[in-house]
Amino acid sequence: MLPLFRNLDSIEFHPQVTFIVGENGTGKSTLLEAIAIALGFNPEGGTRNFLFSTRDSHSQLHRNIRLVRGVKRPRDGFFLRAESFYNVATQVDELLLNPYYGGRSLHEQSHGEAFFATFMDKFKGNGLYILDEPEAALSPMRQMAMVSRIHDLVQQHSQFIIATHSPIITGYPNAVILQIANESIETVEYEATESYMIMKEFINNRKKMLELLLK
Repeated sequence: MLPLFRNLDSIEFHPQVTFIVGENGTGKSTLLEAIAIALGFNPEGGTRNFLFSTRDSHSQLHRNIRLVRGVKRPRDGFFLRAESFYNVATQVDELLLNPYYGGRSLHEQSHGEAFFATFMDKFKGNGLYILDEPEAALSPMRQMAMVSRIHDLVQQHSQFIIATHSPIITGYPNAVILQIANESIETVEYEATESYMIMKEFINNRKKMLELLLK
């Protein structure tokens, strides 16, 4: 078990949007996976009705967490993880569910188009959406469109828990940002996230940064 989880007592999520940020290997995906499984989602992603298993590689953290939820239960929900989205797309084809994902096979679209079709057509509102690095297949323009879609769904009483490296997506206003670093997790402001600071430094001092990187 990662050191983070040995010392973690509780996490409070924003009722609308919570971002989880941090360097690779700090435990973001492990945490999201455990939450999703504890809520009844398939470890590889999809809705609660997806029961397939391509390769069991998830941790047992979900057995050691207790979720405290409000009285109101979401009607919709989806667990989207970038690394296994191909497997979800295959299940959508096999179960003839394409009409719920924009009407086209997700495998007949680019990776980014398939991701975006899921956001736009499958997410219906009044839902709980757990997203693991959704920016992985999206251009900056599509990431901005995703921020707009998140806002639409928030207005429809939805809640998001999102692990991401994207300074565009984490720019969504009034969200809670939880940053994992030094084996702990703490709430930070947008401008204090590592992804924002590094991207800002690179854009503002590109030549100097490249000189240092390419020595």
